[in-house]
Amino acid sequence: MAFLFALTPIIMKHAYVFPGQGSQFPGMGQEHYTNNAFAKKLFEQANDVLGFRISDVMFNGTEENLKQTNVTQPAVFLHSIIAFKSIDDAKPDMVAGHSLGEFSALVANGTLSFDDALELVFIRATAMQMACELNPSIMAAILALDDEKVEDICAEVQDETGEVVVAANYNCPGQVVISGSIVGIEIACERMKAAGAKRALVLPVGGAFHSSLMEPAREQLKDAIESTTFHTPTCSVYQNVVAKAVFDKEEIKQNLIDQLTGPVRWTQSVQAMIADGASKFTETGPGKVLQGLVLRIDKTMETEGVG
Repeated sequence: MAFLFALTPIIMKHAYVFPGQGSQFPGMGQEHYTNNAFAKKLFEQANDVLGFRISDVMFNGTEENLKQTNVTQPAVFLHSIIAFKSIDDAKPDMVAGHSLGEFSALVANGTLSFDDALELVFIRATAMQMACELNPSIMAAILALDDEKVEDICAEVQDETGEVVVAANYNCPGQVVISGSIVGIEIACERMKAAGAKRALVLPVGGAFHSSLMEPAREQLKDAIESTTFHTPTCSVYQNVVAKAVFDKEEIKQNLIDQLTGPVRWTQSVQAMIADGASKFTETGPGKVLQGLVLRIDKTMETEGVG
């Protein structure tokens, strides 16, 4: 007797991902401004919302100008959204953003309006800048050491010294960024190298992002987020702190607040997107960092960039 089985078609999904702080570069976005009337309109709209001409800093500023957190974050956000809007008939099946990039993702899936997201990004950036000045702190990239070992060493240093040291960014297998006080990170880096890390490299950032040292900024951002209108998204966002698909507006809000002091689980987020059917990733915004991370997580993925 022959049996016929109905085969469930495998639906492959298109994921859009958005970069965070560190992808900025002098001259960013100028080509869009010059060649695209709609992009020029968005740039001018952003200048009005922010109260200063961020376009001038993006086009003519130095690397040092662009490294200021309260400039970097709105600049990367703006470039990312303009790049996304330049895509004909972009219809993401799922979205995600690396740290700051989560705000871009929430515009792409309709959860936030452009103006509201830009205002939140600027509030976030300004609050983070103030938190950095209040508690001088740093981050460091740890290469070729298991996540669990990195976490164990961070916990040991915290327990022994009382200094803040935590795993902040799980970027891809073998690449974790730690965050904390200057003394704590210095001690942790030495122990990471002794434990077999290929490198333990202090990063040129202004503070200990995604750690408890960002708590003052978290409180400011919380107030702003709770007074902002969030809309029903068109597709799920895979949020950094939970590394899974989120569709509920209130849950999205809470995760966005918690992200400031919680870790960026990028490896786990990409793995969850792939498990849910993602086969193609489009990085939208300046740089190509996320394309590289996706391929290090799963080399079978199709990736492209729109910048």
